[in-house]
Amino acid sequence: MTAEFEKAGITITSAQEQQLKKLAGYMVEYNKHTNLTRITEPAEITEKHYIDSILPLTMTDVPRGTKCIDVGAGAGFPSLPMKIYRPDLEFTLLDSGNKRIAYLESACELLGIRCDTLHARGEDAGRDAKYRGKFGMATARAVAQLNVLCEYCMPFVRVGGIFLALKGEKDETDIAKNAVAALGGEIETVKKYNLPGGDSRSLIVIRKVSDTPAQYPRVSAKIAKKPL
Repeated sequence: MTAEFEKAGITITSAQEQQLKKLAGYMVEYNKHTNLTRITEPAEITEKHYIDSILPLTMTDVPRGTKCIDVGAGAGFPSLPMKIYRPDLEFTLLDSGNKRIAYLESACELLGIRCDTLHARGEDAGRDAKYRGKFGMATARAVAQLNVLCEYCMPFVRVGGIFLALKGEKDETDIAKNAVAALGGEIETVKKYNLPGGDSRSLIVIRKVSDTPAQYPRVSAKIAKKPL
């Protein structure tokens, strides 16, 4: 595993490698009865889950101790590899699925890492004063278009913080410009890169420059029917 990380320009300790291996084994076993991921081969897990999750932290300045939220955490990507790589980051893992939350809690316990979990729909938690505007970084690795992701994620970010969107090859910044502006953000940078196996990726860094207006996020049906 270390050699694959080195090809991607990432240095991990032997302890981190052991944590990642333990996570992979646990995830594959858990996946037999609870659908978490279609990626179960060790080499694919290393590249398409671990390296894919950690690389954005090597490209972005995220201050020590930053409070982070993974919106739609699913099987824990990118948050769990990020937490293993940067234990100083304080993560909240948000997901609407009970089974996924149960998995995330048990995985954190197994790994000896501390993350908060939040069982909620993103649009509900984004309107909750306990979470709205409380995070220095929000992140998501999802198939939804960037303008949709922004409405779910930006309300969590405090002014001055960032939203890291982990996306594929397609450039979605044009369709997201209106959403970013409406939600109080600015597109700070877009970084194109490849995973060691050749898959293309984009990292979109959106800076929160003003408070998100109170009407956002809307209910999920409206977000889906009429994206910003």
